[in-house]
Amino acid sequence: MTSEIDAYDDVAQWDLSLPDGKHSVRFQHGTTSGRRVVIVDGKEVRNTGWQFKLVGKESFLIGKHRACIIIEANGLNYTYILEVDGKSLKRFVENRKKACRTWLPKINGVPHRVVLERDSLEVWLDGEKLEVMGEFTDQGTETHFSIENQPAVIRAVTSGKRREGIIYNLFISDTQIPDAIEEESHNWQ
Repeated sequence: MTSEIDAYDDVAQWDLSLPDGKHSVRFQHGTTSGRRVVIVDGKEVRNTGWQFKLVGKESFLIGKHRACIIIEANGLNYTYILEVDGKSLKRFVENRKKACRTWLPKINGVPHRVVLERDSLEVWLDGEKLEVMGEFTDQGTETHFSIENQPAVIRAVTSGKRREGIIYNLFISDTQIPDAIEEESHNWQ
């Protein structure tokens, strides 16, 4: 279902990053009809049509993650809260930042997005999970793969400090790539 509804009907929009890529969630709420429309990455995933109840929840998926928009009345205004995997967006993002490491290298002028999920050690490239080769070294571990036929490795070494834990660095053709800073956003229309 593709949305044919204009963006000016949006009451809220959220942008977030997951290992499979960046996602946009738009929400439209007819405050007189109760109609609710959820649009994920430009595709309409939920449309309730006309209904009596103006507040409540709308559940849907963002990739493999369960999401829910909570609609609350606040006097004559409405509040819209996005939850992902049962957590507020803010808490979900904080947990993801602890669980993932992201890099945004450019190879031959082409931007890429590399994500390491630290709990599973899965590596994602531009939204696709990669087949990787892990190797133990004297300093820690190395995870080998390639990007556009360029050798890439994620090196994991201990920081020597309990609070910092393990440090992950991405190298492409022996050049270290700096960590990316990805911000999540919430826009009210």
